[in-house]
Amino acid sequence: MRSLKDYGLLYLKGLSMGGADVIPGVSGGTIAFITGIYDELLHSIKSIDAKVIRLVFTFRIAEAWKKVNGNFLIVLLAGLATAWISLARAMKYLLDNYQIGTWSFFFGLIIISTFQVLRQVRQRTVKAFLAFAFGVVVAYFITLLSPTSTPDALWFIFIAGAIAICAMILPGISGAFILLLMGKYEFILTKILIEFNIPVAATFAAGCLVGLWAFSHALTWVLDHYHDLTVAMLAGFMVGFLNKIWPWREATAYHLNSQGQQVVSFDRSVWPWDYLAKTGHNPQILYAILFAALGVLLVVGIEKVAALMKTK
Repeated sequence: MRSLKDYGLLYLKGLSMGGADVIPGVSGGTIAFITGIYDELLHSIKSIDAKVIRLVFTFRIAEAWKKVNGNFLIVLLAGLATAWISLARAMKYLLDNYQIGTWSFFFGLIIISTFQVLRQVRQRTVKAFLAFAFGVVVAYFITLLSPTSTPDALWFIFIAGAIAICAMILPGISGAFILLLMGKYEFILTKILIEFNIPVAATFAAGCLVGLWAFSHALTWVLDHYHDLTVAMLAGFMVGFLNKIWPWREATAYHLNSQGQQVVSFDRSVWPWDYLAKTGHNPQILYAILFAALGVLLVVGIEKVAALMKTK
């Protein structure tokens, strides 16, 4: 049983997950993992099955709601939706105008979060280390891929939603970045979160629901049967994706957006001492360190508050 305060905290966790999902390179699954709701989220989604559908169609709504942990899901979804709608413009503004500080903050957040995830590996074995290394390598090479040109048809929007949502619930893998690779990040951000295009939003949401339901079953089974190996690999994904959120980046390709403006379509990481020569901009190293430390302190603070509330 959750109190009103517990649901308020759960809403804030959903808000944090939604804010993370908006950013290419940061995963909402990571936030769920470090805030302690990851397992409950997966099992709640997994519980949506044929029995629940039968309960709904026989008007046994209360039983269906209880079976799917409805209170948990609706509060978390409210936080996610609030973040997606309200933070899309804010995140875009921060990334456009305060790129180094914003990416440094998330870089620090992901680094400390990786240690938090690794602490959940119960047995430090050679297999767990290899799983971690595999995750690092796979995620790093994904960050080197170039975005592709894809159709804007609704059938492809459905597929994009199904694939991206799988990444969104995996710690370390950014669903927004997967959309970027599929050439659909800016399109989805504009059509759904800024223009509120109903057909696109409904199609994308349908794809997300189908992908989320199918993937949650597979991921839950893997976590139940190969917990340490799975967690170690997920932590590896988090480390490998650090390349994507490295604060100092050099643009390597551009394209015209829907407003006819030239925007960066792909970039690469550079060392801070090379950043000035390659881009002509101040690397702001001390500024970056400060915001990275702020990201670390935020995660540590969340952990301390959660431990204190659990003790009480």
